[in-house]
Amino acid sequence: MTVWPYRLVLPALATLALAASAWAAEPGFAVRTVGDLANVCTGGPGGAEKVAAINFCHGYAQGVLSLMRDHEAKSICLPDHPPSRTQTLAEFVTWSRAKEERAGLPAARGLETFFKERFPCNK
Repeated sequence: MTVWPYRLVLPALATLALAASAWAAEPGFAVRTVGDLANVCTGGPGGAEKVAAINFCHGYAQGVLSLMRDHEAKSICLPDHPPSRTQTLAEFVTWSRAKEERAGLPAARGLETFFKERFPCNK
């Protein structure tokens, strides 16, 4: 068993604490509702975070879509030539804002509902 000398342990712990506090202070995307997700998908307030927001939106949507396809394979049917992610998520933003009650839905559940409506299985 290796014994760490105290003169190395304390500086290492201090460095970890500083790194953790810096990481926690970084801005993030709080996505709880469909309204939150729609705002992120439009790039948020813009500026330097716009690209990060849109990338977050694409990743979030891909995650929900992947889960749906893995666990509910017949709940959605993508066409042979599906629209781009950007186009689909622009449609999601329009869908989310078309009815006021959608904005308060949980984000993943709302995105799932959108995908089911947008890509129904007509078989």
